[in-house]
Amino acid sequence: MSTLAASTAVAGDSDRAAFRAAPLDEVSRDRLATQGLDYRLVPVDSDAFGAWLQVVARGFQDPERSEQQVAAARERSGYRRVTGVYDPAAPMADAPASTIASWLGELTVPGGTAIPSCAISAVTVAPTHRRRGIARAMLEGELRTAHAAGIPMAMLTVSESTLYGRYGFAPAAASASWRIETRRAAWTGPRPEGRIDFIPRTRLRELLPELHERSRLRVPGEIDVPAGHWDNFAGTRPDAEKAGEKRAVQYTDAAGEVRGVAVYSVRENHDDFTKGTVTVSYLLADTDDAYAALWRFLLELDLVAEVHASELSPDEPLLWMIADQRAATVTVRDHQYVRILDVRAALQARRYGAAGAIALDVHDPLGLAGGRFLLEADQDGRGRVTPLEDADARPDAVTVALGIEELSAAYLGGVSLATLAAAGRVTTTDAATAARVLGWHIAPRLSIWY
Repeated sequence: MSTLAASTAVAGDSDRAAFRAAPLDEVSRDRLATQGLDYRLVPVDSDAFGAWLQVVARGFQDPERSEQQVAAARERSGYRRVTGVYDPAAPMADAPASTIASWLGELTVPGGTAIPSCAISAVTVAPTHRRRGIARAMLEGELRTAHAAGIPMAMLTVSESTLYGRYGFAPAAASASWRIETRRAAWTGPRPEGRIDFIPRTRLRELLPELHERSRLRVPGEIDVPAGHWDNFAGTRPDAEKAGEKRAVQYTDAAGEVRGVAVYSVRENHDDFTKGTVTVSYLLADTDDAYAALWRFLLELDLVAEVHASELSPDEPLLWMIADQRAATVTVRDHQYVRILDVRAALQARRYGAAGAIALDVHDPLGLAGGRFLLEADQDGRGRVTPLEDADARPDAVTVALGIEELSAAYLGGVSLATLAAAGRVTTTDAATAARVLGWHIAPRLSIWY
């Protein structure tokens, strides 16, 4: 996989398998061993996986998993690299004190391409083992492993937002949660000629991956979704709870092609049956017509007073499709975090908002991706990145000094370098020019948790 970062080629099955089987990081192994702790890979098909999964459930304050749930999780977890830290002195020595999972995925970047990325999830540390540097050892170990494998990026969604900046991660794609008062909203958007129809959840499960593959490269921040996530959305897992509450519809265009789907549930208001609440768990559209038709359907449902939806873009067209924008209460928060592991590969993979030259001085406290680089973006938005020595500096280049966290934050176009400069996070000779070059016209988003 040494050529993966250089070319930012789409990761193949062999690359993914090699990352899953990569040896544990020796620096982290030795650091944990000094505390009498054992750092291990956990085979998904082993008995140890069940105990690992129970610890993950406990860490996220979920109930203990049943045998059926463990079996279902094992079946859909083959793509993941599963790791645990064990305490041989604990009464339950077969249950890890800390967990982490990762896999080699793809992150959509500005310009409609994807970059190989190490996705990280299931990060837990038992309350009995806090403040011992275990999380640091595991996260830094995964980052070093990914870097050694030639993976140019890491990414995660987080429960606790303050933990990951110390490892170079930054919030790069925000998530918007909506609460819409349907009576005030009044649809003013397009009224496409296609049709909306109810479909069974099994059909929804068939359509979701196909539609996602057709649309995921349109929006920076989206990822290739592991197959098991679609079963969660569709309620088709054998251990799915309350699956019968899910209702699914599809939009078919005038040519008879399915262009979008939505899955939602309804909560009845027993005090006033005309004021139910609809919760949209997922809406996926690969055309503007499909987007408009599905949202119109949801906002015009009978006996519904509010529609709730989350993991939407901070820049949803929906806001401009309703008569009263104050009908929508929109809450924006951090969601998709990214961490650049190879500056040159990551910057060459994306497109740019304007032509220009930027001399970057990047500091990385973990020593993985720092250095000085010259980014040259042409009129077509393509970027060329070369290592920069003092003698190589272009006299017209804007200089930018920043940490790997700040560069990661700006990478998808979700925050302007001018904003970061005003916040004292970036030092530059021309914030406006740097912001135009690194900016992008589509707000990044990620429509799932992982």
